[in-house]
Amino acid sequence: MAHAFVLSDDSILCRQMPDGWWPLQVQLSPDSNDLSEQAYQVGHVTLHESLAPNHWLSDDSTGNDADDTVDANMAHSFTAQSTSAMTYDYAVAHNVTLPIIAESSGNTFVPYRKLMTHLPVALSDQISQAIQLLSWQADTQFCSRCASPTVHADQGERAMVCPICRLRQYPRVQPCVITAITRSNPVTGEMQILLAHHHRHGQQNLPPMYGLIAGFVEVGESLEHAVVREVAEEVNIRVSDIRYVSSQPWPFPSNLMLGFRASYANGDIILQEDELAHADFFDLSNLPRIPPKGSIARDLIDQVAKEQNIDL
Repeated sequence: MAHAFVLSDDSILCRQMPDGWWPLQVQLSPDSNDLSEQAYQVGHVTLHESLAPNHWLSDDSTGNDADDTVDANMAHSFTAQSTSAMTYDYAVAHNVTLPIIAESSGNTFVPYRKLMTHLPVALSDQISQAIQLLSWQADTQFCSRCASPTVHADQGERAMVCPICRLRQYPRVQPCVITAITRSNPVTGEMQILLAHHHRHGQQNLPPMYGLIAGFVEVGESLEHAVVREVAEEVNIRVSDIRYVSSQPWPFPSNLMLGFRASYANGDIILQEDELAHADFFDLSNLPRIPPKGSIARDLIDQVAKEQNIDL
């Protein structure tokens, strides 16, 4: 029997489990509607299988030490099988049987950002895929060229097609670079990392959160060029030794975060004040509040710290 995730914007229906909230998949009755037709209606999408990092990493590059927990190993090897996702409104309109939804019942909608800290990578990426596809459907119901209502392409192709001018609109992926910039402390020699507090990270009653320099890739740029430009624009310094590390789909709104490492070359920090409230090089032994686990920003920071035998 087929199953589907149920979403409301960037939150997903979850069930309270002993180890936290876990995405719930509702059963789809085979006699409710034809599933192949459902999958190409606005509000219901099919998902591709999502793979764990061990599918592309070598055995000795997993990053798991011998004393790592079973949960960490599971998170690294978990593979999310193909399934589907639908909006809550779609589920109600098509009489999909849903559980009682209230925190007291153990079922509620949980923001994706809160789930990222403990979900296996493959499952997290699959939810990201669902959020992006449902948003893309909602945003492309009309042709961007002639404004005619669009229809789905034939099954097997993700595209919204204009029946009048035949323009095909595919799910958009926006590449963004995010960079961990390091240097040695000029006085003590301790390894430092450049962290910045963005205006958008302002939160009351909490210490300010500091992240990495990031930004969208512009037309005509290589990824390395984008790293150099974003760093220069936001903090006015030059970097060298730029090297790619890893990537992460990021559904806010539909980005692909491309993680890099770089070394400080020269220059004094001058803030792009409309973006940043503060930025500085911090000793790895004395970091401010940083992004939570599950984000590529945290992965890059953790990687730098691990090289210095520091456990964050």
